[in-house]
Amino acid sequence: MTRTILFLLIAPVFAAAQGAPQKIGAINIQAAMTGTQEGKKAADDLAKKLTPRKNAIDAKAAQIRALQDKLQRGGVAMSEAAKADLTRQIDEQTKSYNRDMEDAQAEMNDDQREIIAGMTPKMTSVIDKYATAHGFSVVFDVSNPNTPLLYVSNMIDITRDIIELYDQSYPVSEAPRPAAAPKPPTPPATKK
Repeated sequence: MTRTILFLLIAPVFAAAQGAPQKIGAINIQAAMTGTQEGKKAADDLAKKLTPRKNAIDAKAAQIRALQDKLQRGGVAMSEAAKADLTRQIDEQTKSYNRDMEDAQAEMNDDQREIIAGMTPKMTSVIDKYATAHGFSVVFDVSNPNTPLLYVSNMIDITRDIIELYDQSYPVSEAPRPAAAPKPPTPPATKK
């Protein structure tokens, strides 16, 4: 009985060893998605969308630092009421800043999830076509920390190939450009 069970467990391994060799591939799906033209364009568009909000949050942070500096420099000469008022202003602005940061982070996370949800079916299709065409039996996602892989050879990494195939399958009409830094406001002209 024990020999029969052992044979049933080992038989598939022997059958696979006697047949064609099994090809295994690895992909960093996060790098693949962000490496495609569509992924780069989406990241660029997201950065442009969030730039005004980031600038407003940065301005709030600068206001808080200015108030903290004022409290620190004038602390000895200030009355207790002025110190308390300044401390209250710092606390209120810090709370507002933290809420704005949380809201911006939540919005960015939602936008990223939406981008990934749009790209995932296409990426899956590309990986399936590639794996079928190249005889892969298994493709592991090595970007996921829950994938139980301790070592992956560069020889089986198909990330670059998938990026190229994705870009061929789903071309982006406009090549992505790096997000431009916001221009500082033009100072008003002075009369001479």
